[in-house]
Amino acid sequence: MPEWILQELEILAQALAALVLGGLVGWERESQSKWAGLRTHMLVCLASFLFVKLSFMLVGSARDSPVFLGEMIQSDPVRIIEAIVTGLAFLGAGTIFRDQEKNWARGLTTAASLLAVAPVGIAVALERYVLATGISLLVLLILRVFGSLEKKVFE
Repeated sequence: MPEWILQELEILAQALAALVLGGLVGWERESQSKWAGLRTHMLVCLASFLFVKLSFMLVGSARDSPVFLGEMIQSDPVRIIEAIVTGLAFLGAGTIFRDQEKNWARGLTTAASLLAVAPVGIAVALERYVLATGISLLVLLILRVFGSLEKKVFE
């Protein structure tokens, strides 16, 4: 089997890992009947993964190209993350609504959970699986345990 096919199959397996980890958080949100649930969290995590992975592939392909001199191609990984965060700010803002009569906001935790799954996808793209899994579990802990605790204490 050609090397490029094996590489792309490996990337697809990594994408599956990002989907599963984002899906864990999305499942929790879905079980609480929140606006952004399983599919949204999976897609945010997958998109973050793909932006990082494809940008690395693009820079690598350009460096190997006879059209460009290797020194001409530069990459700033922080700019990729900035672009992801900018997109998430737009998406997250769409999940937040303010009730002026009751003077409270709805959707903040869901927006924050969307923001939290993006770095999970980035961590998977960087092949930091333990970190990605640990962060997913911490997010679940916050949403489940602290959510229950918050209800008992403040209601």
